[in-house]
Amino acid sequence: MIPPPAQQIRLAVRAALDEDLSLGDVTTAALFPDPLLGRGTILAHESLIVAGVVVARLVFSEVDESLQILQSLQDGRRAEAGSSVLTLEGDARSILMGERVALNFLQHLSGIATLTAQFREELRGYNTKVLDTRKTLPGLRALEKWAVRLGGGVNHRQSLGDGILIKDNHLALLRSQGIGVAAACRQVRERCAHAQRVIVEVQSLEQVKEALDG
Repeated sequence: MIPPPAQQIRLAVRAALDEDLSLGDVTTAALFPDPLLGRGTILAHESLIVAGVVVARLVFSEVDESLQILQSLQDGRRAEAGSSVLTLEGDARSILMGERVALNFLQHLSGIATLTAQFREELRGYNTKVLDTRKTLPGLRALEKWAVRLGGGVNHRQSLGDGILIKDNHLALLRSQGIGVAAACRQVRERCAHAQRVIVEVQSLEQVKEALDG
């Protein structure tokens, strides 16, 4: 599964490191003034779909390019509890400085991928797909939607400009103007001739029937 563009990953990593290390790591610096060779391993604490390894690798590289990745799983692979996700070696101070940011990305993205895979498994045998939304954390949309794909889901809209989705708030405003679901569907088709489909977020069977009639 192709990850997001390298520039988007780098921006997310840079923002996270700036947030965590803008003033340095005073504890590590006070305890270990000199370089110290160390090795670190990130383990899976439960069965999961791995997502974010490519991001974690960049985190450690940005902290200290001399750190060596000895082993890492491929994003999208299943890791069983207790198995190694990533092992690296180098200055232990650099490993300490990057570990929390790397873990934050791995835990968050692997959680999304794993939960998506669980939904996919529950729907096995049905002619249906698991779609995501735009309810993403600011700055992490590309990564989170990538994690959805790794879990077997399908990306819906990357932004408000990607497709037509008439939501409940739209419908409420339309109703205040006396416009129903069917009329709204016709309106967007007329004004957005390039739109291949119109999706309506309905709240009742009556709205479903009205949308189909339109």
